[in-house]
Amino acid sequence: MKKHLIGFLGLLCLTSSCGVLGKKGSTGVTSGNTYTHTEAKPYDKIISKEAVSSKGLVDVHLVEDKYYFEIPDSLLQREMLVVSRFIKTPAGATTYGGEEIGEKTIWFEKGPSNKIFLRIQTLVSVASEEDAISRAVTSSNTTPILEAFDIKAINEKNNAYVIDVTDFINSENPLLSLTEKQKKNFNLTTLEKDKSFIRAINTYPINTEIKTVKTYKARISEDKNKNLPAAILSGMVTVEINNSIVLLPKIPMKKRYYDPRVGYFASSYWEYGDDQQRADRNTYIHRWRLEPKEEDIAKWERGEPAEPKKPIVFYIDPATPAKWRPYLIQGINDWQQAFEQAGFKNAIIGKEWPVDNDSMSLEDARFSVLRYFASPAKNAYGPNIVDPRSGEILESHIGWYHNVMNLLHNWYMVQAGAVDPRARKMEFEEELMGQLIRFVASHEVGHTLGLRHNMGASYATPVEKLRDSAWLEKRGHTSSIMDYARFNYVAQPEDSVSVNGLMPRIGDYDKWAIRWGYSLFEGHKSVGEEKEILSKWATDSIAANPRLWFGGEGRNFDPRAQSEDLGNNAIIAGFYGIKNLQRIVPQLIQWTSKNESDDYDNLEEVYDAVLRQYNKYISHALKNIGGLYVTPKTVGDEGDVYRPVPKEMQKEALAFVDTYVFHEPSWLLYGDILNKIEAPLSKKDLSQTMEGVMTTLLGGSRLSRMEFIADRYQYEEPYTPEEFVEEVDKLVWKELDFNAPVNAYRRSLQKAYVANMLTLYNPKKPQGGFIDALLAKLSEGRTLHTDVRAIALDNLITLESRLRASIPFTRDTMTRIHLQFLYKQIEDAIGEDKFPKKIYSPLDNKMSIQQDDKGNF
Repeated sequence: MKKHLIGFLGLLCLTSSCGVLGKKGSTGVTSGNTYTHTEAKPYDKIISKEAVSSKGLVDVHLVEDKYYFEIPDSLLQREMLVVSRFIKTPAGATTYGGEEIGEKTIWFEKGPSNKIFLRIQTLVSVASEEDAISRAVTSSNTTPILEAFDIKAINEKNNAYVIDVTDFINSENPLLSLTEKQKKNFNLTTLEKDKSFIRAINTYPINTEIKTVKTYKARISEDKNKNLPAAILSGMVTVEINNSIVLLPKIPMKKRYYDPRVGYFASSYWEYGDDQQRADRNTYIHRWRLEPKEEDIAKWERGEPAEPKKPIVFYIDPATPAKWRPYLIQGINDWQQAFEQAGFKNAIIGKEWPVDNDSMSLEDARFSVLRYFASPAKNAYGPNIVDPRSGEILESHIGWYHNVMNLLHNWYMVQAGAVDPRARKMEFEEELMGQLIRFVASHEVGHTLGLRHNMGASYATPVEKLRDSAWLEKRGHTSSIMDYARFNYVAQPEDSVSVNGLMPRIGDYDKWAIRWGYSLFEGHKSVGEEKEILSKWATDSIAANPRLWFGGEGRNFDPRAQSEDLGNNAIIAGFYGIKNLQRIVPQLIQWTSKNESDDYDNLEEVYDAVLRQYNKYISHALKNIGGLYVTPKTVGDEGDVYRPVPKEMQKEALAFVDTYVFHEPSWLLYGDILNKIEAPLSKKDLSQTMEGVMTTLLGGSRLSRMEFIADRYQYEEPYTPEEFVEEVDKLVWKELDFNAPVNAYRRSLQKAYVANMLTLYNPKKPQGGFIDALLAKLSEGRTLHTDVRAIALDNLITLESRLRASIPFTRDTMTRIHLQFLYKQIEDAIGEDKFPKKIYSPLDNKMSIQQDDKGNF
């Protein structure tokens, strides 16, 4: 195997947290250095008989109040990962004990003048040492020396160097302390050394654990919400930190190249070689190292599941309420079925934390733990710690917030309450809440295994199958638990769908993705050979089974991959979802009442959840308009990567918006509810929803994209921006055709239409406040060299003429006032002066039309 030199920072991470990786640079030092030479003393003069010592990755000695590391020569130049976590955080912080502070790759090396250097890795680019270009990589990628330690003594018996680490550990440094961003979040300034100390240092065969207490001065912010109680009371904030120094494997795990058709987190580096004509960007996935036990290799070769040498073990934080622990463990163990398809049995195990084992620490980077946070936040997350050289996942600390149960309750009541009677109360039965917890645990564990969100998974299920009980029992309502598919809101009460058809579970995609990422191959195949096998496997598998499609995080313009959606048609799915919302709204007062002495806080919270769900259905439909299907492919795949959403689908989406947004959703304005939770301001909330939809519909980004798509895909019947604007115009201004009264909701709709059209025409003069100004600025750049502004101007000129003609015949006073206001807005904006300065209504018994001094009417 060729050796590689690794150089400067170029890491690409498809994940929420990125590591850094690299190799050592040159340790040669020229003459004339400025380091002060210090002489090492005899070993027993430093490490006396009174020393409290422990052996491990580095031997640790405590002599009086000094901590010494004894670093063997064999450990020099070896990469180590330093993972820092909070042990305890101050009250009022949004960060909790067990959460990560950061991670860095380090190594120790022998320096001049009797020094040991500590370097921090800053890389990544590689070149074979056999290639001449490796010199260029090396010479342009020097890693920084973070600290220089005097060698206090040398242990001749094991050729180890003794250094004093006390002051370094107690200091403010980028390796063992808070980041600048975290200090800013806590309003911290300087470290108070006299109030900071080392609590303990424990060392083990492959890791050393440092526990410190650090106290900082804190400033008081003008924003009272950002001030921690400790800072207000004392001007000081104290945190407890654990730093795990973990030895990375001497031989990194074999990489597996990333394929955009399979959703894994990944890192990358630039690779240089003498035979290249351009540098290569090599991207590799994050995964655990799973290898069959020696005694199971024969089984594995016969195609039978084998037990791994080192299974993936997750421990449950002992702070977790006992009744939820079995469900969390189930959520972890549910992934075993996926690993069996990859050739492993008992590959992943959930366990309770052994509370009587003093040799184990929750912050220890050797152990993966589900940490339970006493927090009002409604969240959970699943990170992973990665060997940056290979993508090997070393451990994970899942974050679980207590109040995620509140989020699960509201989701399930709103999305499944029409179908599942158990969802119709404020406190769910233990079994139901347990199953909800299990599903979230499985989702977060999926992230820790390397899997990204797959927001396109739910698209693999035809909408009609979401009402088919037998189909759902077999396959579930989405092909991946890594989707934000939540619960089956399409199923109707008459469909008799069981809980198996309502909740997500590990599906076809999840099992296939684990198999793709974790299966091993017979023989000593290179990373490149495996890449070719896996690429063909992805091509053949996805072609044969569309349920294996990876849709990504939904950050592009593809309506198939959206958060919180279901099925292959957002319009039909939204129709069924709204039908269920219309069923549950009248029941909310009863469902949210626990006792006669309760107030209406529960009702308000769940009603707000209903409004959010309604908004989701609208946004799911909207994304089809100007949408673009994006399907990653290789040269070996058939078809195009980019395809426009069919015109008919876009028109259906607009019709959906007309039905449920352009016409007031009065079913949401349920008087019995609104009169109990607030003055009827929800009408205003619905107007804000409508205004947001109008801004999205008539945004410069969407219309410019529609113009681009229409121009590129002329072989298909495009939905042009001019046709789209014309159809929106007809829906918004229906009343003008009949001189009909315009109610308050529709007046708001029409005002929003005019404001957005004026902003499209002239983005430099936004029609509202800060947000409108920001949107206008974005629109200005997106529409600068397009026909969108011209379309807007044409629409405004036509609308002005229609308003001028309609106003004299409008009998409803408020409608007339409203139309006159809009007419004046348009006239002022486009600079027209050929129309009457004032328009009189027939109700005034005066002339309806005046002639101006230029003879125009």
